Amino acid sequence: MREGISQARVAGVSVSLGLGSSFFSEVHTLRPRQLKPMPNFSGDLLDESQTHGDVLIYLESDSISGLEDAERRILSVMPAWRRRWRIGGFRKENRIQEGKWLARNPFHFTEGFGNPDTEREVVDRAVVVPGQGEPAWAEGGSYQVIRIVRFATDLWDRDSVDEQERIIGRRREGRWLDGTPEEEQPNFAADPHGKATPLDSHVRLAAPDRRNPPPMVRRSYSYDRADGDSGLIFSCFQRDLVQGFETVQRRLEGESLAKYVLTTGGGYFFVPPPGDSWIEVLLPS
Repeated sequence: MREGISQARVAGVSVSLGLGSSFFSEVHTLRPRQLKPMPNFSGDLLDESQTHGDVLIYLESDSISGLEDAERRILSVMPAWRRRWRIGGFRKENRIQEGKWLARNPFHFTEGFGNPDTEREVVDRAVVVPGQGEPAWAEGGSYQVIRIVRFATDLWDRDSVDEQERIIGRRREGRWLDGTPEEEQPNFAADPHGKATPLDSHVRLAAPDRRNPPPMVRRSYSYDRADGDSGLIFSCFQRDLVQGFETVQRRLEGESLAKYVLTTGGGYFFVPPPGDSWIEVLLPS
């Protein structure tokens, strides 16, 4: 499988692979311990036609033509594959700041400040290690969550910037509402009643203790499919789905942002470790 994808690579295109739970229907004993179909969370309205899948092919490039060429090549060398769903994204004002990848989302806010700023921290949050109870082949891999989140931008833009910032819990450029610079961590404990940062704001619910951030790494994209269908392709990586994404998602139930967003698709996938040894385990000749 990976050999076929490698043959399809073109210059300037990064290709990564994720395996869905249905991929393991015939090798269920080798399935990563936490891998399952992505469940419906509070407020979700999942469209089955753009949810789940056996294999996720994740293409990144600065060239649209390069992406299209890579997709054609992959499908040509893997003729038995049938595309279940596809979505294209972009990162507006994409940049690195203080070691963190940042971008501006369709609600006009810069995001990515919660990501680690060193490679070691990225590994600590995202990479499966021995002793987790995972199959041996999965060590060095990562759980990836994809969420297609539609944004009600027209409704959002009717609110004042001040109200938007209170809903998110940050200024648009990243500074905290209590005045703390974006590169530092605010002390929410000093604001127990939410006078500076509302208790139901997005960032406060997602990470109530900024000194102990959620153990996951985000890499999201904006999308725009016209006809009012625009939003975020939320993507995150973690070594533990429950401690990472699922804990954060459940904390966000009841957030003030909920009426402006609707998750319509995506899925849970497992990104295999580097190298080809996992292929020999999962697809023995």
